[in-house]
Parts: sequence; structure tokens; C-alpha cells
Amino acid sequence: MTEAHRGTCFCGIVELEAQGEPEAMGYCHCGSCRAWSASPVNAFTLWKPENVRVTKGADSIGHVRKSANSDRQFCTVCGGHLMTAHPQWGLVDVFASMLPDLRFVPAVHVNYAETVLPLKDGLPKMRDFPAELGGSGQTVAE
Repeated sequence: MTEAHRGTCFCGIVELEAQGEPEAMGYCHCGSCRAWSASPVNAFTLWKPENVRVTKGADSIGHVRKSANSDRQFCTVCGGHLMTAHPQWGLVDVFASMLPDLRFVPAVHVNYAETVLPLKDGLPKMRDFPAELGGSGQTVAE
């Protein structure tokens, strides 16, 4: 039996569950993630879509699609950010803070060329995305 990680939006109207372990965890420094999260860096956990489900409040989920690869989802009651579906990659980014019982173990920084908050943590810093996700696969200096 796989472990279920549960979380709620800010007001608790929307509840979600992620089963098992994420495909990847890390930090995104792109301008879109910074603007959406209202922070200098976004902590992500990437999951296969079949491992993420809304268990309560699905009718209170709003969507914002700035690009074809990012269906950002939020609670329409409190505005709390929930997750971002990335259909072109076949992954869902559940914001790390949404799953308080998941031990967050980041492995990479993506879009580090856009950073506004340099972090010296020894993790690989990707210029954009890994090659398997359509990026250059290039790393940059810490």
C-alpha cells in the first residue's frame, strides 16, 4: 500500500491527495512561477496525474492558463494555490507547501538563469529545463 499525502487550500474547502512518491522535487525560478506564487522561488513536487486527486471541493477549483503547458489551479473561495497541471510533460506540480506531511527533498533548481534569489545549496542549477522536458539540459554555476 502506497502512502497518501494530503493537503488543503488556505481555507480548507479544497482537499487533495497525492499517492506514493513524487517523480521529482525541486525549485523553479522562472518569472511565471515567481509571479504566480508571489515569492522569489517556487518549491515544486512533480507527480504523475493518476497519483493526484481532489478529494473534496472540486467545484471550487478555478483555472488560469497562461500557456498550453501550465494549467494553474486555485481555490475560488480563498484564492489559495493548489497545483499546476503540465499536460505536455504528463506531470502535475503540487506545490510543496500543499502537502505538509511530505518530506520535501529537493534535487534540482530549474530556470536558474532567471533567478532573483541566488541559493547556494550545492544542488544542480539548470539554465532552463532538463533536456527530457524540452529544455537545453545546461547547468549554470552556483
